[in-house]
Amino acid sequence: MPPSPSEPGSSIHKDMHSFLRRRTQYTVLPTPMPADLVRSGQEQPLLTDTPTQDLVAVMDACLQHLHDVPRAKEIFERLRDSNRGELLMDSRVYNHFLEAYLEMALTKDQHNSSNWVEDAWILYNEMENGNERVHPTPNTYALMLRAWLHHNPDGPAPIQVAATEVFNPLSLLRNIINRQIAPSLVVADRAFKTNEEASQAIKALSKAAVQMGLSSVVNELGLADSLGRQVEDPLEDVPEVLPVVKTKNLPEVKVKHKEDGTVSQLATDNPPQPQGDIPFNLDSLRRHLGQVILARRVLSEDVVSRQRLLEQSVYNVAVERMKRQAELFDQLGLPNKSLHSTDLRTWMWLWHTKLQTRIEAEIRNLETEERIVARIKKKARGEAELSPFLKLLTPEKLSLITILELMHLHGSGGVQDGMKTARALLAVGRAVESEHKAEMCKKNNIAVPTSNPARPGDHNVFTSTGYHDLYARRVTARKYMEDADDWTTEWTQLVRVKIGSFLVDCLMDVATVQRSMKDPRTGEVITEEQPAFFHSYEYQRGHKLGVIKLNPAVAERMSKDPIAETLHPRHLPMLVKPQPWLSYNNGGYLYNRTWAMRFKESREQELYLRHASDAGRLELVFAGLDVLSSTPWKVNRRVFDVVLQVWNSGERFCKIPPAVPDEPEPERPENMDFDNKAKAIYLDRQKAWMQAKAANHSDRCSINYKVEIARAFLGDTIYLPHNVDFRGRAYPIPPHLSHIGDDLSRGLLLFGETKPLGARGLRWLKIHLANLYGYDKASFDERVEFVHKHLDDIYDSAERPLEGRRWWTKADDPWQCLSTCIELKSALESPDPEAYECALPVHQDGTCNGLQHYAALGGDAVGAAQVNLAAADRPSDVYTYVAKMVEESIQRDLEHDNDFAKLLAGKISRKVVKQTVMTTVYGVTFIGAREQIERQLKDRGDISPERCWLAASYLAKKVLSCIGDLFQGAKEIQTWLNTAARLIAKSIPQDRLIETYNEPPSSPGKRSKQPRWKKEQMTSVVWTTPLGLPIVQPYRATRRKQVMTALQTVFISDPNVPSTVNSQKQASAFPPNFIHSLDATHMMLTALECRAQGLAFASVHDSYWTHPGSIDQMNAIIRDTFIALHSSDVLQALADEFRQRYADYKVPLAALRGPGMRRLNLEPGKLKVSEEDIKVLKENAAAEEEESEALDEDEDFDEGEEEEEEEEEKPKKKPKARRAKGSPAQDIEHRLEGKFVNLVDVLPPVPKKGMFDVKAIKDSQYFFS
Repeated sequence: MPPSPSEPGSSIHKDMHSFLRRRTQYTVLPTPMPADLVRSGQEQPLLTDTPTQDLVAVMDACLQHLHDVPRAKEIFERLRDSNRGELLMDSRVYNHFLEAYLEMALTKDQHNSSNWVEDAWILYNEMENGNERVHPTPNTYALMLRAWLHHNPDGPAPIQVAATEVFNPLSLLRNIINRQIAPSLVVADRAFKTNEEASQAIKALSKAAVQMGLSSVVNELGLADSLGRQVEDPLEDVPEVLPVVKTKNLPEVKVKHKEDGTVSQLATDNPPQPQGDIPFNLDSLRRHLGQVILARRVLSEDVVSRQRLLEQSVYNVAVERMKRQAELFDQLGLPNKSLHSTDLRTWMWLWHTKLQTRIEAEIRNLETEERIVARIKKKARGEAELSPFLKLLTPEKLSLITILELMHLHGSGGVQDGMKTARALLAVGRAVESEHKAEMCKKNNIAVPTSNPARPGDHNVFTSTGYHDLYARRVTARKYMEDADDWTTEWTQLVRVKIGSFLVDCLMDVATVQRSMKDPRTGEVITEEQPAFFHSYEYQRGHKLGVIKLNPAVAERMSKDPIAETLHPRHLPMLVKPQPWLSYNNGGYLYNRTWAMRFKESREQELYLRHASDAGRLELVFAGLDVLSSTPWKVNRRVFDVVLQVWNSGERFCKIPPAVPDEPEPERPENMDFDNKAKAIYLDRQKAWMQAKAANHSDRCSINYKVEIARAFLGDTIYLPHNVDFRGRAYPIPPHLSHIGDDLSRGLLLFGETKPLGARGLRWLKIHLANLYGYDKASFDERVEFVHKHLDDIYDSAERPLEGRRWWTKADDPWQCLSTCIELKSALESPDPEAYECALPVHQDGTCNGLQHYAALGGDAVGAAQVNLAAADRPSDVYTYVAKMVEESIQRDLEHDNDFAKLLAGKISRKVVKQTVMTTVYGVTFIGAREQIERQLKDRGDISPERCWLAASYLAKKVLSCIGDLFQGAKEIQTWLNTAARLIAKSIPQDRLIETYNEPPSSPGKRSKQPRWKKEQMTSVVWTTPLGLPIVQPYRATRRKQVMTALQTVFISDPNVPSTVNSQKQASAFPPNFIHSLDATHMMLTALECRAQGLAFASVHDSYWTHPGSIDQMNAIIRDTFIALHSSDVLQALADEFRQRYADYKVPLAALRGPGMRRLNLEPGKLKVSEEDIKVLKENAAAEEEESEALDEDEDFDEGEEEEEEEEEKPKKKPKARRAKGSPAQDIEHRLEGKFVNLVDVLPPVPKKGMFDVKAIKDSQYFFS
């Protein structure tokens, strides 16, 4: 049922408006310190240095499987003595050591068992005393109770401990009660390995509780014992069938929690009484306890086991398939024939058999070498050692990971038939780390929560009660799963790249392929064994990059053979509803760890996300992701059959590239040797042809993945776990087949649930078909009429997609068009079309959504009319409007006989300007606009490629000028955002400023080349979305660390040592990033409200999807959530946050001299500086105008753009033009040195709002359509 409205006609809950108008709680953290101070020994706030993180990772690896506990203990004690690693070592680390010590005493080192048990009790006492800021948890008490059961004077392995106090069950229970920990959690803990151990623990604590007179504890332990003796009734839902042992339903249990989510007590008035003599079962206790604590919101065991099998067995399945293929060829008697030698699976199997043997031998050699080196250097072992990490997984698994990761990276990073070396090494290292952590998750059989906090019937999540309920449930589930899971730490970039280098080097040594070629002179077939992978160098954008290339024979097979074996579960959809997001790094896949946010090695983003999550400020973000993740999907079998037929034909068809490129190679001109112009044209065309050929191959490989995944999940209901990028935009985690992909991906997917069309749904299905065909600028009635006119074509497309007239192939989105044709035909042919159960998603897309947000922010009535915020009889088309404005400007230039005007007159279509208009709000610059327009002009085909670049330069200026005239309000807001970001990026925290000027002056021999304040510019632009998500811009100066590997020297970033901010990028990226955060917030609000009203929902940024029969309901929600968002005065809220967040920040007066700062209202009296200083700044601004404009054109922040990963070779620095001594710039810096102003004093006021009322959107039928 829809929630109670806030006013007549509103489709959303009244509390959403008040929630969005509340004062948002900000997450505020210290600004990072400059790298030189960190190197000098000062601690980075909230960050652990990389060497310490390396040590903790080595310590963790040594503890796994009891690989080298003495070495881990040595590192542990060193870290504790020096207080290093304090941020990384919590109670779970200490528990890990307790468990390792006790396991050493019981299994691996029984000769020294007394020492190990003594170490365990000493460590427990230190935890109990709280001297090291860690405290016991249920796992701690379970471990020590187990130690007492085994090693007490009457136990099976008695040990006398003299060095410290030993606690018996009575003392342990007293401590458990004092710390408000539920005893039932202790006895169900993973520390107990057998049913007998857990049963003995219950008896020991029950006896102690009786002695202490604690009846409530006795009852709770009795409840735990009863739960452990319950059995599942397999026929519970079947009437009149009595199983052999009948159990009562689980009792109503009252669960009390502490603030951190820990369960402090369980109580029931009626403990379950099983009939018959049922033995105690620890797994049964854990399962039922999980259901009780998580309020029965857990995935059933059979569903979990299916997903576990998918995530567990990927490497096993891959190796079995490769082995089976090789055996098949051997049985056919083709062990050395060409068929055998060109099959991808067979090659991978042969590489695998060689590689695992090689890895095993190399690890043994490495261990010996590390021992010798440690002995010679006489240093503590543990630093920079690889063997503990390589021993975490079996050689077989390491071999498969290496092969599959390299095969999957094929064609990435703009490298044809290969990959960047640094990316490959890091990817393999990360994959080894991920697989190790996945194995850790799978080890403990933990109940997986499945509660979706935004489902119908819950408290409204925008009320304080509903929000708190959301938070309490999440914290309880997170704490429960955290306590039940093993501790493991993050690896550093250095460890990842060294692990990757070790494994990739081994693979490149052993992996070979056989290639055969006929000698053109003799006709003899020559066979040669060649490396499957080889290392090389390429130049990209003027930088020399190391690359790993695939042998051409392997690359060719990648675009033809089935390649499902190269996919990891993290690249696949899920078979069960994804785990809800319980914290910043716990959600989505059941066993493959993922983060709620995608960030590229930015520790600052990670810290903000973690602190906001721990403070309970991200509940609605997590809830929104859960809504998106829990939408079920299925593969459209009828579309898949057509796709497969086209794919197997190898022909070019509807965006599917041909198996063999069909574009002819440019002919070499006869006059090339003496005509430089002809030569240049030929070389340009040859280059374009080679790029098209490479793109064809890359696209073919990409589609191969989609087809293979779709084939694997035919007939299944699948789910797509989601997370967000740093701006809050949601993306499915599986990268290949999802609704956020291309037209083919979307055409292959249907909702997993159906819904009757209804009269309005049938109409929307027709409108949707017209939109997909490209007829989307007409009124709705005209679009319906368009479909009626083409019904014969639609039926022909659905019945004979490849044999008929192929009307659907001419659509803008042909595969989605085909899917809709099939669905519409089925609906119209059904007995009652309005009752037809439809699973096809129908889209509602925003009209240039970024400009819609700008128009609403600024109250811009003119801009609002162009992007359908205002009501109109027909949809406005801003792209066509701008194209007409540009055409009119060109006509005026024709009067002055302009050559480019002659060339372009009459050729300015909507398509030519669309991308530039769309990305204006995302910060596109002249350079970016020129590239976009050049691509469109080339695609027209009626302008020679040689003239397109200059024509695009002329046209880009025209388009940007017209947009600026049309959207003046958006331009003013963009300027304000840019200025605010520039000021923030130049600012310095006041406490750092005081420290800087109190530091002793540097020695004469170490004269600094730049003022100290420039090194202190570490402040990123940070803001908070209305849903509480902190957004941190990651743009900082590039700083790389050189790492020597067996393949080459690579340069990787060290995220633990932040560099100074890149103020240019911070400023130019802020407007588009802010708008992205707004459209992400609007989408999340819509998702939560749709789920609350029982609607299926999916989104692709500003395109919202639901069933055709639900479109009207969703449309009302879209409009009301947009109105609620923009009624909260978003821009003023941002300015208020900046004034509070940066209240104590200072801006150097010398930093205000750029042209962008001329717009500041610099008042000498208010800023407490002289009028002469202000005059000098203003006079200098004009001189720097030209230089700043050139800088502004260097970077583009287009939609979807990401920074490249680690550079392989350090680019050579461009020589900077030296300023002459006594130049105006130097004079100003010298004059203004040491003078600072408050950031909040120079922050300009927000632009005044126009007259447009955002509530008018309710009457605009084309706002989203």
